[in-house]
Amino acid sequence: MRIIQVRQWERVAYPQIWAWQQEQVQQHLEDPHIPDVLALLEHEPVYTLGQGASLEFLRFTVGAIDVPLYRTERGGQVTYHGPGQVVAYPILRLKNYGLDVHQYLRQLEEIVMRVLRDYGIAGARKPGYTGVWVGDVKVAAIGIKVRRGVTMHGLAVNVCTDLGAFARIVPCGIRDYGVGNLVQFCPEIHPTAVRAGLLRHFGTVLGATMEQRDIISIRC
Repeated sequence: MRIIQVRQWERVAYPQIWAWQQEQVQQHLEDPHIPDVLALLEHEPVYTLGQGASLEFLRFTVGAIDVPLYRTERGGQVTYHGPGQVVAYPILRLKNYGLDVHQYLRQLEEIVMRVLRDYGIAGARKPGYTGVWVGDVKVAAIGIKVRRGVTMHGLAVNVCTDLGAFARIVPCGIRDYGVGNLVQFCPEIHPTAVRAGLLRHFGTVLGATMEQRDIISIRC
């Protein structure tokens, strides 16, 4: 039986959950029997760069603003995380699900699209790009790292986050399209409902039993 244990934080500073992911990956590599894990949370405002991301996609000078910037080991370019955006970090052994990296990315997109479908939002893929879109507006970004078959980092769904924060960057290095919130397409949608939808559809798409844990009320 596939089991994914769920950990939820209300809102957490990026370095804390980044360190938690690294610890989880190491534990998964050392012990093949511990269950896979899914973290659901919101972040305090932060910008992150992928491992090979270019600084040319920043529209500010590093160190000149009051929002922290971190270069991580994930793929992709620069993005923003903050309140009103639901983030999912799955720590999974891909072999448990019969997936390669490409298939896993498509599964993450499918999970988000199913959540949107629950609210009558026509989420879709856009050829040549990773993520989920509504028309020409990107509403969910995906950036992952896979170490010896174990995943980290994941996806971020804009529900009602500060879109002005994206004006300081070229989101995901894409200049031709915009970034949006789900509330633009369904005003009554709420981050709590998106969390619940992600939890449900992770289980359905990956064929796993989701073991819900208590929400950890941490604000850093």
